[in-house]
Amino acid sequence: MRTRKQKIILALKIIALVFIAIVVGLFVFREALLQQTIDKVSHKMEEDYNSDFSVKKASFVGLSGLDFSEIILVPKDADTLFHIQKMKTSVNLWRLLVGDVQLGTLEIENGYVQLVKNKYGRNFDDFLKKDEAVSDSNEKRDYAKIAYNLISKVLNLIPTDMKVENLEFRLDDNGKKTTVNFQKLRLINKQLETSVEVATKAYSQRIRIEGFADPRNKKADIRFFNIDTGAIKVPYFDERFSLKSSFDSIRIKVENIDKSGGELHIDGFASIANLMINHKKIASKDVVIKNAKFDYRFLLGSNFISIDSSSTVEFNKIKFHPYLAYETEEDTIYKLKVAIPKMKAQDFIVSLPDGLFTHFQGMEAEGNFEYNLDFMFNKNKPNQLIFDSKLNKENLKITKYGEANLTKLNGEFIYRAIIENVQQRPVLVGSTNPNYTPLDQISPYLQKCVLTSEDPSFFSHRGFINEAFKQSILKNIRTKKFSRGASTISMQLIKNVFLTREKTLSRKMEEILLVYILENNRIASKERMLEVYFNIIEWGPNVYGIGEAAQFYFQKSPIDLNLKECLFLATIVPKPKKFMWQFDNAGNLKSYATQQQKFLSNLMLRRGLLTAEDTIGQSTPIQLTGKAHSFLNIKVQDSIPADSLAVELPFEF
Repeated sequence: MRTRKQKIILALKIIALVFIAIVVGLFVFREALLQQTIDKVSHKMEEDYNSDFSVKKASFVGLSGLDFSEIILVPKDADTLFHIQKMKTSVNLWRLLVGDVQLGTLEIENGYVQLVKNKYGRNFDDFLKKDEAVSDSNEKRDYAKIAYNLISKVLNLIPTDMKVENLEFRLDDNGKKTTVNFQKLRLINKQLETSVEVATKAYSQRIRIEGFADPRNKKADIRFFNIDTGAIKVPYFDERFSLKSSFDSIRIKVENIDKSGGELHIDGFASIANLMINHKKIASKDVVIKNAKFDYRFLLGSNFISIDSSSTVEFNKIKFHPYLAYETEEDTIYKLKVAIPKMKAQDFIVSLPDGLFTHFQGMEAEGNFEYNLDFMFNKNKPNQLIFDSKLNKENLKITKYGEANLTKLNGEFIYRAIIENVQQRPVLVGSTNPNYTPLDQISPYLQKCVLTSEDPSFFSHRGFINEAFKQSILKNIRTKKFSRGASTISMQLIKNVFLTREKTLSRKMEEILLVYILENNRIASKERMLEVYFNIIEWGPNVYGIGEAAQFYFQKSPIDLNLKECLFLATIVPKPKKFMWQFDNAGNLKSYATQQQKFLSNLMLRRGLLTAEDTIGQSTPIQLTGKAHSFLNIKVQDSIPADSLAVELPFEF
């Protein structure tokens, strides 16, 4: 009779023998099992992805090593997706026993991976098809779980030791070609070193990537810099999006990837030196950020993705804490918060990116400020949008102006509109111009009409209207484009006098900052700003200022304009060059134009800006008596009296 201890020892011996038998069996039949696995992959590629997968030769090397040659994946009727001539690798057997593939070593010689898009389609389309079982599921996504599983799988496929020679990544987007050739890549003892050649139709350059990479402990510290002289150009985006960009070096560090309490934390930082961007929608010239750094903390939960407010963004001397979040617990909510701690105003000015704020070059300031922005958009409840912008000043004062000298608004100056990058004729803003009209010589009706239609709270706001910004943001979100602005008269004045009409991010940002300086430093009075506005804005084709406009349309002085004429002038301000389309072939206002003016007058009546007596005679059709009448498309009457055709001849028949 065996004792309990003897039984346990016997059981362990049996288990050991069975395990050895399995290992021996696997070792004996492993070549067949390997070929069977390749056949399964090949069948899956054909059935699920309409592609041919083949391996010319596959064999084991040692206990856990694998040796492959001529690995090819070709989608049907499309270009080859990848072709690897030689590859050796090893796997962690213990992790494999629990169903987890973890590479130990990897060697690749001579191969390429290519993404091709042409008139026949893309060679990777079949691999982008969604899994119908997943897409039809109503179960909510757990962002932390999905991200952690994906990161873990990717990192497990990164070997601890790697040697790659001549592996190319090719991109061909309808003839726009870019090739990234890893001529040499070494990852040994967690130290990474590469030699990469990037080539496009326009240029080629050599890049080095080096640093520390520890995929098993989920840490890395990697740097990118140019082997040759000059900056590293970013390929493809130039040809595809007309976006030119380059940088001197980039550093990316991942310090921690950890999942605890249902949340995934990713911590680290990234930095870039001499980032240059050039795109017609951003600015008219190169935009350069000399030094930028991002200390980040990404948080992912079961129902949210966010950049934590403990993150810090720095560029030059500007430092701020961003918070971005996408939440799906009940409603779909987008959040953005920006907090700029107390800083010197001059540090802010000198830190502005070169090329983005050209009108601030040379500007000097005293004092300090801090800024906070709070934005929230609920996709299911859009009217509850939050937009709260606060700037706290401490002895803030502009001591020297740059290119945009705002004080010129208080004196006589030459104004030249710029339309499609072409300077228009000069207009003198001052009393020596006979068409210049002081504010008290402009019809009160016109002042009220224009203020009501363009900026009702002009005399009470400080350059901006938060509610207008909210409505503008809502419409832009709904239409998925910049379809509505929120311009006040102050913003229009700055845009006309100091800036161009180009639709760029640079111009809009300069406009906002210059308006703030103008309004909050009381550089010009509201009355002076309105007077200049009336005397420079475009009222028609090559018609600038109300003095010219009153003569062009009605052969009057601005003070003599009646209410109906003022309503007409106010409604054409947004599109003055198209005023003629408000009239029909008989020279009468079209119904939509009449309704527009009626709406404006009724609005002014409700606000107490007009009285019932002011509107007497409004039914009388408006008549253009100036040169504007010649712009109307008026047809000659079809029926002409017979006697008007008589011609007096010098003799009788």
